[in-house]
Amino acid sequence: MAHVVILGAGIGGMPCAYEMKAVLGKNHEVTVVNENEYFQFVPSNPWVAVGWRDRESITFPIEKYLAKKKINFIAARVDKIDTASNKLELADGKGTVDYDYLVITTGPRLAFEEVEGAGPDSHTQSICTINHAEKTWQKYQQILEKPGPIVIGAMPFASCFGPAYEFAFIVDADLRKRKIRNKYPMKFVTSEPYIGHLGLGGVGDSKSMLESELRNHHIDWITNARTTKVEQGKLFVEELDEAGEVKKGHEIDFDMAMMLPAFKGVNAVAEVPDLCNPRGFVMVDEFHRNPTYKNIYSAGVCIAIPPVEATPVPTGTPKTGYMIESMVTSIVHNIASEINGNQPDQGATWNAICLADMGDTGAAFVAIPQIPPRNVAWMKKGKWVHLAKIAFEKYFLRKMKKGTSEPLYEKYILKLLGIEKLN
Repeated sequence: MAHVVILGAGIGGMPCAYEMKAVLGKNHEVTVVNENEYFQFVPSNPWVAVGWRDRESITFPIEKYLAKKKINFIAARVDKIDTASNKLELADGKGTVDYDYLVITTGPRLAFEEVEGAGPDSHTQSICTINHAEKTWQKYQQILEKPGPIVIGAMPFASCFGPAYEFAFIVDADLRKRKIRNKYPMKFVTSEPYIGHLGLGGVGDSKSMLESELRNHHIDWITNARTTKVEQGKLFVEELDEAGEVKKGHEIDFDMAMMLPAFKGVNAVAEVPDLCNPRGFVMVDEFHRNPTYKNIYSAGVCIAIPPVEATPVPTGTPKTGYMIESMVTSIVHNIASEINGNQPDQGATWNAICLADMGDTGAAFVAIPQIPPRNVAWMKKGKWVHLAKIAFEKYFLRKMKKGTSEPLYEKYILKLLGIEKLN
């Protein structure tokens, strides 16, 4: 009997557990280890931050639903991965977990420390976790009582820009619904070299479309923005030119600032010799297996992917939901192959699809493959995207509670977009 341990229970880890158990069956053991006892649907966090959702609507207890599929669950932080003994050492004296195969789907560590004064414990807000989104909602309620300038954007080394755009447009839409938008100057401050870059070098007409949307919603912007520090009510930014030289310095006043941080690998993973790149992201081959430790696989935001291109302010490459789903499926297939005495032979399909909510409308992006040059690159805008994202949230949460092993992004979003398969 093989024991497969999945470290992390997010959008990659939960589907991985269900699919792994469905493929391996009762003759092999699957265990999920996650620091929190609950699953959170991270794409809904921008809605939580303006009060359109709450914790109860986008989270559920993990153990209850995994148990229905005979999957073990341990709620604990992992302090160390002992690769020599194939063992996880749990925090707070909770013991150890042996594994035959380890799948790392932890997501990132949020590196607020890279910018002085950044983070929910200092002077900026975040929507990266449900806890952070709830703090942002608290801050947002304060400025609803006392209007003032709002800054939204992304720090250097950020790699997931979509939620920043979403939050800017969602805040704008919420303030318009309240008929008080005129009282809140808004500025978008991003490390991207241009609006709509998205860490992807742009997708279709994303640059002109998002510039037009920001302009139409009276949101000013600064690109190539290297945020250097944050003080109470003030963001310090160096705007760089194409050569990476400082073009202009900015001191931006704010009453609320939501700035997405840089991502790094979580400590227990980053500390394993030869497992990760210098920023702590797991290095994987075409089969999503680590080249050094052949029984360790990884998927999602925590893997190392090179930037699409060099940019004046460092930016990373996002890992979208469809891409993560494809990684997970390849890992499940490859571990099953190894258990059956064969070699891994399935790679992930690195294509990107994204439904970006804009409050009362939205934009859909498709990049095939995600890293250019591409066979397909397009975007479409409309209220249908906003409605589709709402529907997908409900669909995904319902399916996770049922313990489905189906490819949800492929089944739902590709059908929605009229695409048979992203090849």
